[in-house]
Amino acid sequence: MNKCRHSRREFLGLTGGGMAGLASASLLGGTTPLAEAQSSDAEPLRADLVVFNAKVYTVDSRMPKAEAFAVKGGRFFYLGSAAQAKAFIGGGTQTFDAKQMTIVPGFIDCHNHAGGNTLLYEVLVGNPYEVEFVTIASIIDKLRSKAQKTPTSFWIDGYFFDDTKVKDNRQLNVHDLDRVSEEHPVAVHHRGGHTSYYNSKALELAGINKDTPNRMGGTYDHDENGELNGRVTDRARDVFNDVGKRETFTVEQKEQRDRDGLAYISKQFVRYGLTSVHHEGGDLFALQQVRARGELLHRVSFESSGDILEAMINNGISSGFGDEWIRLGATSEHTADGSFSERTMALSQPYAGTHPPYSGNLTETQEDLNSWAERVQRAGIQPNCHANGDVAIDMVLTAYERAQQAAPRPDVRHKITHCTLINDDLLRRIKALGAVPAPFTTYAYYNSDKFHFYGEERMKRSMAYRSFFDAGIRVAAGSDFSPGPFAPLMGIQGMVTRTGWNGETWGANQRISVDEALLVNTINGAYNSHEEGIKGSITPGKLADFVVLADDPHTVNQEKIKDIEIVRTVTGGSTVYEK
Repeated sequence: MNKCRHSRREFLGLTGGGMAGLASASLLGGTTPLAEAQSSDAEPLRADLVVFNAKVYTVDSRMPKAEAFAVKGGRFFYLGSAAQAKAFIGGGTQTFDAKQMTIVPGFIDCHNHAGGNTLLYEVLVGNPYEVEFVTIASIIDKLRSKAQKTPTSFWIDGYFFDDTKVKDNRQLNVHDLDRVSEEHPVAVHHRGGHTSYYNSKALELAGINKDTPNRMGGTYDHDENGELNGRVTDRARDVFNDVGKRETFTVEQKEQRDRDGLAYISKQFVRYGLTSVHHEGGDLFALQQVRARGELLHRVSFESSGDILEAMINNGISSGFGDEWIRLGATSEHTADGSFSERTMALSQPYAGTHPPYSGNLTETQEDLNSWAERVQRAGIQPNCHANGDVAIDMVLTAYERAQQAAPRPDVRHKITHCTLINDDLLRRIKALGAVPAPFTTYAYYNSDKFHFYGEERMKRSMAYRSFFDAGIRVAAGSDFSPGPFAPLMGIQGMVTRTGWNGETWGANQRISVDEALLVNTINGAYNSHEEGIKGSITPGKLADFVVLADDPHTVNQEKIKDIEIVRTVTGGSTVYEK
């Protein structure tokens, strides 16, 4: 198969649909107009690529399985038997004998913080991709090494910390970070994105002491003696933004870092089989440049906030503007509460064992949420809110229901990122609204060590894929990287088994089948961004995005699904990753 070499196109050009008009649903095998072209006097149709001898799971109910397909112009145009597919082989046709390997549609991640800069340029104190335990000493050593090369008073930051992946079996604290430096402000950021740990210098610069009251939507945590322990949650971290010194970059340097970060993470996405990713904001200009250089290997639904969202609203640009490579999608997540993995999401009942009772952080008022949702909906932009706890999901649904009543639009597909802890009434409202949840995917495996903070009764209603399916809700996959690894096969294993890396099983009632997990990670992801007509399944007329797997997730030991090797990732008929 050809390696990916994108031609330069205008970012906001027309969607490439050459084969869409040629191919149709009738091409799902058997005698087709295209097959007939082979025997006519006209020039025979030659495929760009023919794949055969495969176990193809199409995620298309009209032909769930096939043994071969053909691709032309970046789209599937034939699906069915190997004999018929080979009839489209001609001069210049690439062929691939899959040797009975499994092929599925390209995986789609509907929630990803995809900058890539942190992976390339910052101090990583944890493993971004896999379960790995570290020591507090290793964290201190890495940060101290950075401090020794950094001028006094400049920030020293560490990323991808996971508080339950520490060999010391205790929390990181202010005293640990004071060992890094007493002259530099030091911060370690939890990979969940809602808590950070600070040293004494950082707390001093921010004017935080043990008597400082908590802020709306955040906390300054204390140890058993009432002293600050260095942990700060959610919006309480805002006070650190404008203190101390940080490295600065020229415009050219910043653009280069953004380009390099995006190109790097695109390589990582396709290595794990992702062909489409919903980006939570980022540098849109850099993204276009990476594409122009031929280094964008995955498709992007760009979810905007801030200046870009304001520009869309003010200039009448709605969701869906763009093409099949870069498309303006929903808004970036509008945060209503805290984090599941960091135990700050807003619950209707307090967290067990908290004194005084703590029910998590709401980071938005209902009034502000209502106003934001209505304004976005009136602009024809798909609203997207981060809501983990049942309290926050209720608030978001209230805002969405009110917006739909005030500014009715058909088929909005209001997006609920995470949508973690549900109940029967929330399910009913989600279904009635036609909202599209994108719960955590890899957490059931990666974060099972945190489930005991919630208990089995809550976990029976968390990341509730079974409940969503049973209610007829089009639930999609959202890794939330960096908070969770973005490996789709790790996510599928967790959905199917609900068993974590530590062997613990939580909320087994929420298990789904392998076929259902494939739906979540493919066609439902396309539906989440109104793109099910062009991708998400191996169907004639759709974009030729697919993944070749060394083993079949339907038949392999379910505890080994995450270890299945990605042999090839193909976007638009071009190989973008090959083992």
